Amino acid sequence: MSTALDYNGNKGFRLLSIYERLNKGEVLSKAELATDYGVGEKTVQRDIDDLRAYLAEEHQFEPEIAIRYDRLKQGYYLVRFAREWLTNDEVLVLCKILLESRAFEKGELNQMIGKLLAQAVPNDRKIVESIINNELACYVPLRHEKKLLSPLWQLSQSIATTRIIQFYYKRQDGIERIHSVKPVAVMFSEFYFYLIAFMADNSKEYPTVFRVDRMSKIAETGEHFTVPYNEKFSDGEFRKRIQFMYSGELRVVTFEYSGPSIESVLDRLPTAEILSEKNGIYAVRAEVYGNGIDMWLRSQGSSINYTK
Repeated sequence: MSTALDYNGNKGFRLLSIYERLNKGEVLSKAELATDYGVGEKTVQRDIDDLRAYLAEEHQFEPEIAIRYDRLKQGYYLVRFAREWLTNDEVLVLCKILLESRAFEKGELNQMIGKLLAQAVPNDRKIVESIINNELACYVPLRHEKKLLSPLWQLSQSIATTRIIQFYYKRQDGIERIHSVKPVAVMFSEFYFYLIAFMADNSKEYPTVFRVDRMSKIAETGEHFTVPYNEKFSDGEFRKRIQFMYSGELRVVTFEYSGPSIESVLDRLPTAEILSEKNGIYAVRAEVYGNGIDMWLRSQGSSINYTK
C-alpha cells in the first residue's frame, strides 16, 4: 500500500480505498485489510459496517448493490447491478469483436481494449489478457490507418442536434469534392464506418452513404434541418434494406433460390419473404436500396435465378 496517505489516522481515506477496491471486484479479508491499513480487525469490521450502511441508504431501491461475505473465499465482495458493470465473459467478447472488426488503427484499439480489460475482475484479468494479447499481437488494421473515434463522435453530435455539416470527401478514384449534407445516422458494416445522410440541397430523395475514413475537414455550417416525425429516418429499417452500403432508390427484387440454406438468404436480406416453395426451389421477394443487392445475387452463382 502507498504510504503517502495516513490510512490509520484518516477513516475517510480508508473507507474510500476499501470501496474502490471492492468496486474493482476484489475479494477482501479482514486480516488482509487490517495489515494493509495498519488497523485492527475490529476497526475493519466497523469500516465494512459503515460502507454497508452507506450503500443501504444511498441505494435503498437497488437491493442488488451490497457488500456480502463469501465463506468459501473468506472475504468481502461487492454485488453490483449487471447493467452497470461488464463481466469477464462480456469483456472478452467485446474485445474479440473489436479485434475482428479491424476498423480502428492500433492506437485507438489499444486504448479501448485497455479500458475494457480494466473492467475485468482482477483475479481473472490475466486470463482475459492472455487470450486477447495473442490476437492483439497479430492485429492488422485497415490500410487507411485513420483515427475514427473523434470524427464519429463529432458526426453523432451533429446527428443528435440535426445540424447540416460540410466536409471534403475523397472517392476511391482519388477525386475529392465538398459535400453539404443532413446527417441522419452512423453505421458499421464489413470493416468500415459509414455516414448516412441526405443532400442539403435536396437533390436526392433517398439517403447517400459516405465512408467516414474518406471524410476530412468536417464542420457544421450553422444551419439546422428538420424532418417531420412521420418521415424520420430509421437506421434500423435502412440497414435491413441495404447491401454492401451501396445506396440508391428503394426497389423490390424477386428471385428464385435453389441453394442448400434458405436461412442464409433470410439472414442476409432481413426484408426477404418467401413467396412460394416447390421441390426445394424458393421464390423470394425483398425490398432494398440501390444496386448492392445485384452484387450479392451474382455472388451466389447457380443458386440464384435472377433477371435484373
